Amino acid sequence: MDTKIVFITGANTGIGYETVKALIQSKKQTYHIFMGSRELPKAYAARDRLEGLLRPSSSTVEVIQIDVTNDASIKAAVKYVEDKFGWINVLINNAGAAFDGTFDQDGPNLRAIFNNTYDVNVTGAQITTYHFAPLLINSPNARLLFFSSNNANLSAAFKNFIPTWAPRPEAGWPKDGLVTYQGYKCSKAALNMCMLIWYQLLKDNGVKTFAISPGLLATNLGGHTPEKMRKMGAEDAALGGNLVRSVVEGERDSDVGRVITRDGVQDW
Repeated sequence: MDTKIVFITGANTGIGYETVKALIQSKKQTYHIFMGSRELPKAYAARDRLEGLLRPSSSTVEVIQIDVTNDASIKAAVKYVEDKFGWINVLINNAGAAFDGTFDQDGPNLRAIFNNTYDVNVTGAQITTYHFAPLLINSPNARLLFFSSNNANLSAAFKNFIPTWAPRPEAGWPKDGLVTYQGYKCSKAALNMCMLIWYQLLKDNGVKTFAISPGLLATNLGGHTPEKMRKMGAEDAALGGNLVRSVVEGERDSDVGRVITRDGVQDW
C-alpha cells in the first residue's frame, strides 16, 4: 500500500488525537500523519502515548508545530511538508476553540469572544486551507475536511437553540444563567460556508471536500473536562476519530460537499 500523507491541526488532544489513533489502527491504509499542535511539548507527550499502537503499525506519526491563528506558523508548516513530500493526501482542519460562558457573563466580552472564536475556528481553518491547497492539488484523490458541529444546524436552532440540559430562556432582561454558546455556534455555521466554497473551488482538481459533525463527544473543548462532558450526555471521543477515518478512506464519498454525521448527513 502506498503511504498517504495526512496533516491534522490540533491533533494532540480531543477528536484530533482520536483521529490519529484511528488512522494508525487502519486495516486498509498506511499513513504518515503530521500531528499538528500549537504547543510542541504537549504534542510530543501525545505522540509518546501512541507508542503502543505505533509499534505494530506500519503508519508513522510526526509532530509539527502549527498555530492556526499565526500566519507565519502556518506557512512554516506548509513549507516543511512541501520540502519533505511535495504534496499531502488529506488535510484535516480540526483545531477549534470555544470561549462562551453564560449569556449574562459573556455580554461585556462578546467582541473578544466572537473575534477569538472566529480566529481559530473560521479564519484559522480558511488560511490553513489556502496555503495547503496547492499540496492537495498535487495529490490524486485528495480529501479536505473541516470540523463542523451539530450546533451549526440552522434548522435545529430555529426550533430550539438551547442545549437540552440547560435552563430555558424566560421573558425579561437580563437573561441570567442562560447558555447559548453563541460564538461557537455562529463560527461553526460560518465554517460550513467555508467548506462549501472550498468544495466548489477544488472539485475540478479532484479534491473531495467534507465537513464533519461528530456529535457531542467527551473532550476538553471550551475548558470542560471529558468527565463533565459525559455528565452532559457526551459520548466517547473515539467515535469522532472513527468517523473521520471512514471519510478519509472513501466510505462516505457519496456525501461529498455535505456535513457528515455518524449516521448520515446534517441539515444546513
